[in-house]
Amino acid sequence: MPEITTGPLALALVAVLAYLLGAVPFGIVMARLFRLGDLRKIGSGNIGATNVLRTGNKLAAFLTLIGDAGKGGFAVLTARALLGEDAAQVAGLAAFLGHGFPVYLMFRGGKGVATFLGTLIALSPLLGAAVCLTWLATALVFRISSLAAIVAAAAAPFWAIWLKPDAWVFAAGIGLLVVAWHNPNIRRMIAGQEPRIGKKPPPHAL
Repeated sequence: MPEITTGPLALALVAVLAYLLGAVPFGIVMARLFRLGDLRKIGSGNIGATNVLRTGNKLAAFLTLIGDAGKGGFAVLTARALLGEDAAQVAGLAAFLGHGFPVYLMFRGGKGVATFLGTLIALSPLLGAAVCLTWLATALVFRISSLAAIVAAAAAPFWAIWLKPDAWVFAAGIGLLVVAWHNPNIRRMIAGQEPRIGKKPPPHAL
């Protein structure tokens, strides 16, 4: 954990503002902007970039990815610039929780992978790169996006111990949430029903 140098009221304000930013559902925004329909009734019903991609609109999916990652990164960088490292980690956690439990969508959000990666990249480019490469390597080998996310999330605190020790607790906490939010995917993987990258999932896996 970083040294706490920011007052509790300031940290609380950072948490609230970062949460509200993180709660912005870019998948829903892009689905409406590109007239793709109600994203929560498409594919898996998730609000993230992977489900936006299932609509066939790659640009909308890319913009969702950038938005979801960017809101976490922006929260971290802004809090760090204004207050310090302790505020940066509070902002990253709050933005991540905002994505997972968005007030704008009755607290039913996404699985947070892009926001998770965006916060880590902003906290430490080396740490973020290591976790992203872990995701990429797993995805290339197994061709399962959810498995790549789970492995990357589980590896994040170990990378943090080496590359940014004061963030390992942060990485472990949000990494654990990423894994927990993928519980349905884990069950489908055990049953051999999880769709692979590049293949349309069967109806029972949506």
